[in-house]
Amino acid sequence: MHRYASFLLIVTCLLQSPAAIAAITTTPVTTVEHALGEATIAGRPDRVVSLYQGATDTAVALGIKPIGVVESWTEKPMYQYLREDLQGVTYLGLETQPDLERIAWLSPDLIVGARNRHRTVYPLLERIAPTVIPGNVYDFKALLTMMAKATGRTARGEALLTRWQERVEDFRTRIRQKLGEQWPQEVAILSFRADHARIYYGGFARSVLDELGFTAPASHRQESWGIKLTSQESIPAMDAEAVFIFMEDDPAVQRTFNTWSSHPLWNNLKAVRQNDVYQVDPVTWNMGAGIIAANRMLDELYQHYDLHQPEHQGCPRC
Repeated sequence: MHRYASFLLIVTCLLQSPAAIAAITTTPVTTVEHALGEATIAGRPDRVVSLYQGATDTAVALGIKPIGVVESWTEKPMYQYLREDLQGVTYLGLETQPDLERIAWLSPDLIVGARNRHRTVYPLLERIAPTVIPGNVYDFKALLTMMAKATGRTARGEALLTRWQERVEDFRTRIRQKLGEQWPQEVAILSFRADHARIYYGGFARSVLDELGFTAPASHRQESWGIKLTSQESIPAMDAEAVFIFMEDDPAVQRTFNTWSSHPLWNNLKAVRQNDVYQVDPVTWNMGAGIIAANRMLDELYQHYDLHQPEHQGCPRC
């Protein structure tokens, strides 16, 4: 209770509402509609706080070094691919429970949160600073557009989206030529954990694969994130023409994978028989969730399918 009261005192003393800021300044004001309301933002925010992984990735792509970010899920405190750009940032705890008091002390001029994580604390966040909440954390293009507008970097955001679309069209052309009548290819997305396996029906990786033209098995076309499998008798549900697997570098996870992949039902999967099972980077495919991660995922797909990738299209930092 004392900590909560202290937090409210900080907010009251240090911060003003966006409307109050707008009333006393001639700085241009931007209004951004988002999943939980509307944010009024004065000027071109530079003191940005990111409360989920996709927003951190997107901020870096837009040329912004956030003043505060939540910790990554693995490779702590931050994913290797973003670490160089985020040296010296303040870490704000976990995505599921960010440190509100520390956020207030940072005095940000924009906060980016996630609806599924921060709905309940949104009223507190918007008292600290204008706060925007994307409708779908896996829609990296909508997130990029929203953050570009909120930070006054619309031209940069549009350039990134144009570049992405050019890469998508190039990949589609090349893989269609490579696979011929086997295109579009039906692919499944799997993950192994210490005590179970998962099939992903939705999510970041599936949204990227869908845009590139891949299809999902009929049984995987469902309106949910996916399903947890605890019995190896469920292995046939994983069947597809090709399979992408991501899993953390953990001995318990590896044991689970070894057990499942040595089961006779595993060897009956079409992708296994055709040698079309690919292990991919879990950070890129499942955790990054921004425009940089999307480009890194596309880089992996060019490599997996042995497709020529124009040199200028690579995306070290987008």
